[in-house]
Amino acid sequence: MWYHISDWNAVYDNAPNTPRGADWPAAWVEPAATFRTDQAAKGLLEADLSYGPGARQIFDLFRPATQPKGLVVFVHGGFWMGLDKSYWSHLAAGPLAQGYAVAIPSYTLAPEARIHAMTQEIGAAITAAAAKIAGPLRLVGHSAGGHLVTRMVCEDTPLAPELRDRIAAVLSISGLHDLRPMRNIWRNATLAIDAAEAVSESPALQVPLAGTRLTAWAGAMETSEFLRQNALIANIWAGLGVATRAVVEPNRHHFNVIDGMALPDHPLVAALLDLPA
Repeated sequence: MWYHISDWNAVYDNAPNTPRGADWPAAWVEPAATFRTDQAAKGLLEADLSYGPGARQIFDLFRPATQPKGLVVFVHGGFWMGLDKSYWSHLAAGPLAQGYAVAIPSYTLAPEARIHAMTQEIGAAITAAAAKIAGPLRLVGHSAGGHLVTRMVCEDTPLAPELRDRIAAVLSISGLHDLRPMRNIWRNATLAIDAAEAVSESPALQVPLAGTRLTAWAGAMETSEFLRQNALIANIWAGLGVATRAVVEPNRHHFNVIDGMALPDHPLVAALLDLPA
């Protein structure tokens, strides 16, 4: 069977390809706000911590009730041009229940920033959060956030050597790992990805750090391109000596595939924290 894409927008637009896709991102607002309020009332939230001079260069830090076992950093999606840290707070619940602190940063979006600059900002956000929490670092991102966390474990990472050595696992959920197709979609009028940046910012086209452990995770109901991107990074990086696995979760689409992060015993959390499945 031939695989040929004639309409790039159709295979990268998630809402039209998802049942009740118009319900998101609004569906995340209330649970995220409720979770932030609850954690703040317990004195377990440090909100709007700065990692740089920009208005969006801030992060929230959620602490567990006990001494943290380490730090999880969750990087949000939005095709590098939408949303912020406030939509995802409730997804900290799973790692928190397992004893990990969780940092969720915002970052400057297109068109104000190019993707290369976002990579540098996420490096700065991880650096600032890691200075507050000792122990292993575990990175997780969704969609464009999956791209950004995998960029952190490429050889040209913005992270200092001592932070690279702390990274225990990377989980890319519905991540975008080869940016060359992004030049064909309507969003590139805002993203302005050129041929050079499409190569330099594609984790699938870069050399991963030695010792990296990557899980690529997607929902079975996602579009063919998100499923292909998920398989792609695991396949290519396995060939470069990285420990990888690609998981396709049944009955999940692009928007609800992250729901498991809120559940301490979900396989998604187990994959991130190296817990028994």
